[in-house]
Amino acid sequence: MKSENTLVIEAGRAEKHYWLDLWRYRELFYILSWRDITVRYKQTIIGVLWAILKPFLTMIVFTIIFGRLAKLPSDGNTPYAIMVYAAMIPWQFFSSAVSDASNSLVDNAQLITKIYFPRIIIPISSIVTNFIDFLISFVILIILMIYFKFMPSWHIIFLPFFVLILLFTAASIGVYITALNVKFRDFRYVIPFLVQFGLYISPVGFSSSVVPEKYRLLYSLNPMVGVIDGFRWAILGGKSPFYLYGFIISLGIICSFLVLGIYIFRKTEKTFADII
Repeated sequence: MKSENTLVIEAGRAEKHYWLDLWRYRELFYILSWRDITVRYKQTIIGVLWAILKPFLTMIVFTIIFGRLAKLPSDGNTPYAIMVYAAMIPWQFFSSAVSDASNSLVDNAQLITKIYFPRIIIPISSIVTNFIDFLISFVILIILMIYFKFMPSWHIIFLPFFVLILLFTAASIGVYITALNVKFRDFRYVIPFLVQFGLYISPVGFSSSVVPEKYRLLYSLNPMVGVIDGFRWAILGGKSPFYLYGFIISLGIICSFLVLGIYIFRKTEKTFADII
């Protein structure tokens, strides 16, 4: 009788049992995730506070630029700072997760070249690490709500659903870019530009309602538009409009990236040890 940790050498086994191996190597997933968490805050002066300060300071800048100087409208009577921060939380997680995942395989080259395990564990573990920062950053949102005496409505019960969609978005695009970054090293220079560019074309510092109606469907091709609008709708309630057709389009783009990302990753995974 074979134990769970028995090593079986069989031609094509890695292909046939790949997804089952994800469960068999779950302890490696926990180890990599915990290692990344400890390394992230080791020998840092402010430690965990950085996960709070980064989105908070960005929120202040966006509130001044878009709310005070450009005088763009908020959603309903919602304080502009809360509207911006409700979008900054998912965007900060997405940008950090994709950036870290894209370099995760290159950073773990020694591990990849020595032993077998499903390589997709590495970028997924880096995404989970950033999810800790995401949870910590909610502290500021609670403080802002208390300060502005803002009470969320019953829509808040749908927030876990949009958090799940956010995780799928980061995982799908992260896995796709990770595979490309291993094969084409120039991608490591392109990714920071794409992330920075995405910040300004996503409705983070402003409401999606300022986009003309005739461009809303086209604008929703950005998958983060549907995610951010969903977060605002859940946190701000009816004060933030929810564009259902746009969300469906964004959801379709996310699913497409998920399928494409897994396909490209699995197709190139066999060559990682040779070209990394």
